[in-house]
Amino acid sequence: MALNRIPGEDIYIGGLFSLKNKAALSRANITHVVSVLRMRPEESLFESFRHLVIEVDDVEDENLLEHFATTNAFIQSALDAGGSVLVHCAMGKSRSAAVCIAYLLHRQPKALTPQTALDIIRKGRPMCEPNSGFMQQLSLYHQMGCPDDVTAHPMYQRWLSHREIEGSVACGRAPEINVVRFEDELSPTEIGSDEPSTEIRCRKCRRILATTPFIVEHEREDPKALKKKPTTGPECAHIFLHPLTWMRPCLFPGSTPGTSADPTGLSEVSAQEGDAPLSGRLTCPNPKCESNIGKFAWQGMQCSCGKWVVPAMGVARAKVDVVEKTASNAARSVNARLGTMGIRLPPHMRAAALAPEEAPGKGNL
Repeated sequence: MALNRIPGEDIYIGGLFSLKNKAALSRANITHVVSVLRMRPEESLFESFRHLVIEVDDVEDENLLEHFATTNAFIQSALDAGGSVLVHCAMGKSRSAAVCIAYLLHRQPKALTPQTALDIIRKGRPMCEPNSGFMQQLSLYHQMGCPDDVTAHPMYQRWLSHREIEGSVACGRAPEINVVRFEDELSPTEIGSDEPSTEIRCRKCRRILATTPFIVEHEREDPKALKKKPTTGPECAHIFLHPLTWMRPCLFPGSTPGTSADPTGLSEVSAQEGDAPLSGRLTCPNPKCESNIGKFAWQGMQCSCGKWVVPAMGVARAKVDVVEKTASNAARSVNARLGTMGIRLPPHMRAAALAPEEAPGKGNL
Protein backbone atom coordinates (compact mmCIF):
# COMPACT_ATOMS: atom_id res chain seq x y z
CA MET A 1 0.00 0.00 0.00
CA ALA A 2 1.61 3.25 -1.15
CA LEU A 3 -0.71 5.83 0.39
CA ASN A 4 -4.18 5.60 1.90
CA ARG A 5 -6.82 8.19 2.55
CA ILE A 6 -8.37 8.82 5.96
CA PRO A 7 -12.13 8.35 5.39
CA GLY A 8 -13.90 11.66 4.92
CA GLU A 9 -10.67 13.67 4.96
CA ASP A 10 -8.25 15.03 2.36
CA ILE A 11 -5.45 13.54 4.43
CA TYR A 12 -3.36 10.59 3.30
CA ILE A 13 -0.95 8.33 5.15
CA GLY A 14 1.96 6.52 3.56
CA GLY A 15 5.54 5.35 3.86
CA LEU A 16 8.70 6.41 2.07
CA PHE A 17 7.75 4.60 -1.12
CA SER A 18 4.60 6.75 -1.46
CA LEU A 19 6.82 9.75 -2.27
CA LYS A 20 7.95 8.11 -5.51
CA ASN A 21 4.46 7.31 -6.75
CA LYS A 22 3.94 10.56 -8.68
CA ALA A 23 0.75 9.35 -10.34
CA ALA A 24 -0.90 8.50 -7.01
CA LEU A 25 0.19 11.83 -5.51
CA SER A 26 -1.27 13.69 -8.45
CA ARG A 27 -4.58 11.81 -8.31
CA ALA A 28 -4.86 12.60 -4.60
CA ASN A 29 -4.18 16.32 -5.26
CA ILE A 30 -1.32 16.30 -2.74
CA THR A 31 -0.07 19.85 -2.18
CA HIS A 32 1.52 19.51 1.27
CA VAL A 33 3.74 16.78 2.75
CA VAL A 34 4.61 16.12 6.40
CA SER A 35 7.71 13.94 6.86
CA VAL A 36 7.78 12.42 10.35
CA LEU A 37 11.14 10.66 10.51
CA ARG A 38 14.75 11.33 11.42
CA MET A 39 16.32 10.51 8.05
CA ARG A 40 16.10 13.04 5.23
CA PRO A 41 14.71 11.77 1.89
CA GLU A 42 16.00 13.29 -1.35
CA GLU A 43 15.00 16.95 -1.59
CA SER A 44 14.01 16.49 -5.22
CA LEU A 45 11.01 14.44 -4.05
CA PHE A 46 9.44 17.55 -2.51
CA GLU A 47 10.06 20.15 -5.23
CA SER A 48 6.38 20.59 -6.06
CA PHE A 49 5.05 20.44 -2.48
CA ARG A 50 4.94 22.51 0.68
CA HIS A 51 7.07 20.44 3.04
CA LEU A 52 7.27 20.11 6.83
CA VAL A 53 9.87 17.88 8.50
CA ILE A 54 9.45 16.55 12.06
CA GLU A 55 12.66 14.74 13.01
CA VAL A 56 11.70 12.00 15.44
CA ASP A 57 12.43 8.28 15.77
CA ASP A 58 9.81 5.57 16.18
CA VAL A 59 10.66 4.83 19.82
CA GLU A 60 8.41 4.99 22.86
CA ASP A 61 10.38 7.68 24.71
CA GLU A 62 10.51 10.08 21.75
CA ASN A 63 8.77 13.39 22.43
CA LEU A 64 6.25 13.67 19.60
CA LEU A 65 3.77 15.57 21.78
CA GLU A 66 5.66 18.84 21.50
CA HIS A 67 5.21 18.84 17.70
CA PHE A 68 1.43 18.39 17.57
CA ALA A 69 0.66 22.12 17.45
CA THR A 70 3.01 22.55 14.46
CA THR A 71 1.69 19.56 12.51
CA ASN A 72 -1.94 20.47 13.22
CA ALA A 73 -1.45 24.00 11.90
CA PHE A 74 0.37 22.76 8.80
CA ILE A 75 -2.30 20.18 7.97
CA GLN A 76 -5.06 22.73 8.49
CA SER A 77 -3.31 25.22 6.19
CA ALA A 78 -3.27 22.60 3.43
CA LEU A 79 -6.97 21.87 3.79
CA ASP A 80 -7.89 25.55 4.00
CA ALA A 81 -6.05 26.13 0.71
CA GLY A 82 -8.13 23.45 -0.98
CA GLY A 83 -5.33 20.92 -1.24
CA SER A 84 -4.60 17.52 0.25
CA VAL A 85 -1.81 16.54 2.60
CA LEU A 86 0.34 13.42 2.80
CA VAL A 87 1.65 12.49 6.24
CA HIS A 88 4.38 9.88 5.97
CA CYS A 89 7.04 8.16 8.04
CA ALA A 90 9.19 5.17 7.10
CA MET A 91 6.40 2.59 6.94
CA GLY A 92 3.24 4.67 7.32
CA LYS A 93 2.38 2.84 10.52
CA SER A 94 3.33 4.56 13.79
CA ARG A 95 4.65 8.14 13.61
CA SER A 96 2.47 9.27 10.72
CA ALA A 97 -0.62 7.71 12.28
CA ALA A 98 0.06 9.47 15.61
CA VAL A 99 0.30 12.85 13.87
CA CYS A 100 -3.00 12.24 12.06
CA ILE A 101 -4.70 11.15 15.29
CA ALA A 102 -3.53 14.38 16.95
CA TYR A 103 -5.08 16.42 14.14
CA LEU A 104 -8.41 14.60 14.36
CA LEU A 105 -8.45 15.04 18.14
CA HIS A 106 -7.62 18.75 17.87
CA ARG A 107 -10.53 19.28 15.51
CA GLN A 108 -13.04 17.23 17.51
CA PRO A 109 -11.73 16.93 21.10
CA LYS A 110 -15.15 16.14 22.59
CA ALA A 111 -16.30 13.72 19.93
CA LEU A 112 -13.17 11.56 19.63
CA THR A 113 -10.66 9.75 21.79
CA PRO A 114 -7.22 8.53 20.66
CA GLN A 115 -8.61 5.03 20.17
CA THR A 116 -11.71 6.09 18.20
CA ALA A 117 -9.57 8.36 16.01
CA LEU A 118 -7.22 5.43 15.37
CA ASP A 119 -10.22 3.26 14.46
CA ILE A 120 -11.24 5.84 11.83
CA ILE A 121 -7.73 5.89 10.36
CA ARG A 122 -7.56 2.09 10.26
CA LYS A 123 -10.62 2.00 8.02
CA GLY A 124 -8.42 3.52 5.34
CA ARG A 125 -5.06 2.01 6.38
CA PRO A 126 -5.50 -1.08 8.60
CA MET A 127 -1.77 -1.40 9.34
CA CYS A 128 -1.65 1.83 11.38
CA GLU A 129 -0.48 1.25 14.96
CA PRO A 130 1.35 4.00 16.88
CA ASN A 131 3.76 2.66 19.48
CA SER A 132 2.58 2.61 23.12
CA GLY A 133 4.59 5.72 24.01
CA PHE A 134 2.89 7.76 21.29
CA MET A 135 -0.53 6.49 22.36
CA GLN A 136 0.18 7.61 25.93
CA GLN A 137 1.19 11.03 24.63
CA LEU A 138 -2.01 11.23 22.58
CA SER A 139 -4.00 10.32 25.69
CA LEU A 140 -2.28 13.13 27.61
CA TYR A 141 -2.90 15.52 24.71
CA HIS A 142 -6.59 14.62 24.83
CA GLN A 143 -6.69 15.13 28.62
CA MET A 144 -5.12 18.56 28.11
CA GLY A 145 -8.01 19.51 25.83
CA CYS A 146 -5.90 19.45 22.63
CA PRO A 147 -4.59 23.03 23.08
CA ASP A 148 -2.99 25.15 20.37
CA ASP A 149 0.03 25.72 22.63
CA VAL A 150 1.11 22.36 24.00
CA THR A 151 4.46 23.23 25.58
CA ALA A 152 3.03 26.00 27.80
CA HIS A 153 0.36 23.73 29.28
CA PRO A 154 0.94 22.72 32.95
CA MET A 155 0.15 19.05 32.24
CA TYR A 156 2.80 18.97 29.52
CA GLN A 157 5.37 20.59 31.81
CA ARG A 158 4.59 18.07 34.55
CA TRP A 159 4.95 15.23 32.05
CA LEU A 160 8.26 16.65 30.87
CA SER A 161 9.49 16.87 34.47
CA HIS A 162 8.52 13.24 35.05
CA ARG A 163 10.48 12.23 31.94
CA GLU A 164 13.57 13.94 33.32
CA ILE A 165 13.06 12.23 36.67
CA GLU A 166 12.67 8.82 35.01
CA GLY A 167 15.88 9.43 33.06
CA SER A 168 17.80 10.21 36.24
CA VAL A 169 16.38 7.21 38.09
CA ALA A 170 17.32 4.94 35.17
CA CYS A 171 20.91 6.06 35.76
CA GLY A 172 20.61 5.19 39.47
CA ARG A 173 20.53 8.72 40.84
CA ALA A 174 18.04 11.25 42.12
CA PRO A 175 16.95 14.01 39.73
CA GLU A 176 18.49 17.46 39.83
CA ILE A 177 16.46 20.01 41.75
CA ASN A 178 15.99 22.28 38.75
CA VAL A 179 13.96 19.65 36.85
CA VAL A 180 11.52 19.03 39.71
CA ARG A 181 8.24 20.98 39.63
CA PHE A 182 7.35 22.07 43.15
CA GLU A 183 3.67 22.48 42.40
CA ASP A 184 2.80 24.95 45.16
CA GLU A 185 5.21 27.47 43.65
CA LEU A 186 3.06 27.71 40.52
CA SER A 187 0.42 30.33 39.88
CA PRO A 188 -3.29 29.42 40.32
CA THR A 189 -3.63 29.48 36.53
CA GLU A 190 -0.83 26.93 36.15
CA ILE A 191 -2.28 24.74 38.88
CA GLY A 192 -5.59 24.81 37.02
CA SER A 193 -7.82 23.70 39.87
CA ASP A 194 -10.90 24.94 41.66
CA GLU A 195 -10.92 26.09 45.28
CA PRO A 196 -9.43 23.37 47.51
CA SER A 197 -12.07 21.04 48.94
CA THR A 198 -9.72 18.69 50.82
CA GLU A 199 -6.90 19.40 53.25
CA ILE A 200 -4.23 16.98 54.40
CA ARG A 201 -3.00 17.89 57.92
CA CYS A 202 -0.29 16.51 60.17
CA ARG A 203 -2.13 14.57 62.83
CA LYS A 204 0.28 15.64 65.55
CA CYS A 205 0.55 19.41 65.02
CA ARG A 206 -2.35 20.07 62.57
CA ARG A 207 -0.08 21.78 60.06
CA ILE A 208 -1.62 21.79 56.54
CA LEU A 209 0.56 19.67 54.26
CA ALA A 210 -1.45 19.70 51.01
CA THR A 211 -4.80 20.62 49.48
CA THR A 212 -6.86 19.19 46.62
CA PRO A 213 -4.75 20.38 43.62
CA PHE A 214 -1.65 18.66 44.98
CA ILE A 215 -3.12 15.22 45.68
CA VAL A 216 -2.22 12.55 43.12
CA GLU A 217 -5.09 10.22 42.29
CA HIS A 218 -4.57 6.75 40.90
CA GLU A 219 -6.63 3.74 39.89
CA ARG A 220 -6.56 0.63 42.01
CA GLU A 221 -4.47 -2.17 40.52
CA ASP A 222 -7.46 -4.48 40.54
CA PRO A 223 -9.01 -5.77 37.29
CA LYS A 224 -12.29 -6.42 39.12
CA ALA A 225 -12.64 -2.79 40.23
CA LEU A 226 -15.67 -1.19 38.63
CA LYS A 227 -14.57 2.41 38.95
CA LYS A 228 -11.63 4.60 39.86
CA LYS A 229 -10.52 4.61 43.47
CA PRO A 230 -8.60 7.78 44.43
CA THR A 231 -5.67 7.84 46.80
CA THR A 232 -7.98 9.10 49.53
CA GLY A 233 -9.91 5.82 49.43
CA PRO A 234 -9.92 3.68 52.60
CA GLU A 235 -7.98 0.90 50.92
CA CYS A 236 -4.84 3.04 50.46
CA ALA A 237 -2.35 3.26 53.32
CA HIS A 238 -0.67 6.31 51.77
CA ILE A 239 -1.92 9.53 50.20
CA PHE A 240 0.35 10.47 47.32
CA LEU A 241 1.21 14.10 46.65
CA HIS A 242 2.97 16.09 43.97
CA PRO A 243 6.39 17.48 45.03
CA LEU A 244 5.82 20.48 47.33
CA THR A 245 8.24 23.05 48.70
CA TRP A 246 8.07 21.77 52.28
CA MET A 247 9.50 18.46 51.03
CA ARG A 248 12.63 20.11 49.64
CA PRO A 249 14.88 19.54 52.72
CA CYS A 250 13.91 15.84 52.66
CA LEU A 251 14.33 15.37 48.91
CA PHE A 252 17.49 17.48 48.62
CA PRO A 253 19.29 17.59 51.98
CA GLY A 254 22.00 19.82 50.51
CA SER A 255 19.59 22.53 49.36
CA THR A 256 19.54 26.04 50.76
CA PRO A 257 16.77 28.65 50.62
CA GLY A 258 16.47 30.77 47.49
CA THR A 259 17.91 34.29 47.50
CA SER A 260 16.37 37.62 46.58
CA ALA A 261 18.17 37.36 43.26
CA ASP A 262 16.09 34.30 42.50
CA PRO A 263 12.59 35.63 41.76
CA THR A 264 11.26 32.17 40.97
CA GLY A 265 11.83 31.06 44.55
CA LEU A 266 13.70 27.94 43.44
CA SER A 267 16.34 26.72 45.81
CA GLU A 268 20.01 26.95 45.21
CA VAL A 269 21.78 23.66 45.83
CA SER A 270 25.04 23.05 47.55
CA ALA A 271 27.88 20.92 46.22
CA GLN A 272 26.30 17.85 47.81
CA GLU A 273 23.42 17.85 45.26
CA GLY A 274 24.76 14.72 43.63
CA ASP A 275 24.27 12.92 46.95
CA ALA A 276 20.51 13.50 47.01
CA PRO A 277 18.86 10.21 48.01
CA LEU A 278 16.68 8.14 45.70
CA SER A 279 14.32 7.44 48.60
CA GLY A 280 13.86 8.44 52.21
CA ARG A 281 11.54 9.82 54.88
CA LEU A 282 9.17 12.78 54.72
CA THR A 283 8.97 14.78 57.93
CA CYS A 284 6.51 17.43 59.02
CA PRO A 285 7.81 20.89 58.02
CA ASN A 286 6.74 22.39 61.36
CA PRO A 287 10.07 22.86 63.21
CA LYS A 288 8.29 22.23 66.52
CA CYS A 289 6.96 18.91 65.25
CA GLU A 290 9.19 17.30 62.62
CA SER A 291 7.41 13.98 63.06
CA ASN A 292 7.84 11.23 60.49
CA ILE A 293 4.75 11.46 58.26
CA GLY A 294 5.63 9.36 55.24
CA LYS A 295 8.26 8.50 52.68
CA PHE A 296 9.37 9.29 49.15
CA ALA A 297 10.86 7.23 46.34
CA TRP A 298 11.84 8.79 43.03
CA GLN A 299 11.87 5.33 41.45
CA GLY A 300 8.27 4.80 42.56
CA MET A 301 6.45 2.98 45.31
CA GLN A 302 3.69 0.40 45.33
CA CYS A 303 0.56 1.54 47.12
CA SER A 304 -1.22 -0.87 49.46
CA CYS A 305 -3.94 -1.15 46.78
CA GLY A 306 -1.34 -2.63 44.42
CA LYS A 307 -0.80 0.35 42.10
CA TRP A 308 2.68 1.68 41.41
CA VAL A 309 3.00 5.46 41.70
CA VAL A 310 6.04 7.09 40.06
CA PRO A 311 7.54 9.26 41.43
CA ALA A 312 6.08 8.59 44.88
CA MET A 313 5.69 11.23 47.60
CA GLY A 314 3.44 9.45 50.09
CA VAL A 315 2.18 10.60 53.47
CA ALA A 316 0.99 7.76 55.70
CA ARG A 317 -2.74 7.83 56.36
CA ALA A 318 -2.04 6.86 60.00
CA LYS A 319 0.05 10.03 60.42
CA VAL A 320 -2.31 12.59 58.86
CA ASP A 321 -5.94 13.70 58.93
CA VAL A 322 -8.03 14.27 55.82
CA VAL A 323 -10.32 17.28 56.27
CA GLU A 324 -13.14 17.75 53.76
CA LYS A 325 -14.24 21.37 53.23
CA THR A 326 -17.86 21.32 52.08
CA ALA A 327 -19.69 24.08 50.24
CA SER A 328 -22.08 24.52 53.18
CA ASN A 329 -19.15 25.17 55.50
CA ALA A 330 -17.81 27.79 53.10
CA ALA A 331 -21.25 29.44 52.85
CA ARG A 332 -21.63 29.45 56.63
CA SER A 333 -18.26 31.15 56.99
CA VAL A 334 -19.17 33.85 54.44
CA ASN A 335 -22.57 34.47 56.00
CA ALA A 336 -21.09 34.73 59.46
CA ARG A 337 -18.63 37.36 58.27
CA LEU A 338 -21.43 39.36 56.63
CA GLY A 339 -23.40 39.26 59.89
CA THR A 340 -20.51 40.70 61.86
CA MET A 341 -20.35 43.57 59.36
CA GLY A 342 -23.88 44.64 60.28
CA ILE A 343 -25.44 43.34 57.06
CA ARG A 344 -28.94 41.96 57.66
CA LEU A 345 -29.25 38.52 56.09
CA PRO A 346 -32.40 36.98 54.56
CA PRO A 347 -34.13 34.43 56.85
CA HIS A 348 -32.97 31.42 54.82
CA MET A 349 -29.36 32.55 55.17
CA ARG A 350 -29.43 33.36 58.90
CA ALA A 351 -29.70 29.72 59.93
CA ALA A 352 -26.81 28.78 57.66
CA ALA A 353 -24.67 31.46 59.29
CA LEU A 354 -25.11 29.85 62.68
CA ALA A 355 -23.43 26.74 63.94
CA PRO A 356 -25.86 23.81 64.21
CA GLU A 357 -26.08 24.12 67.97
CA GLU A 358 -26.86 27.85 67.68
CA ALA A 359 -29.62 27.54 65.07
CA PRO A 360 -33.03 28.63 66.43
CA GLY A 361 -35.70 26.01 67.08
CA LYS A 362 -39.24 25.99 65.74
CA GLY A 363 -40.62 27.84 68.76
CA ASN A 364 -38.27 30.81 68.44
CA LEU A 365 -40.15 32.85 65.84
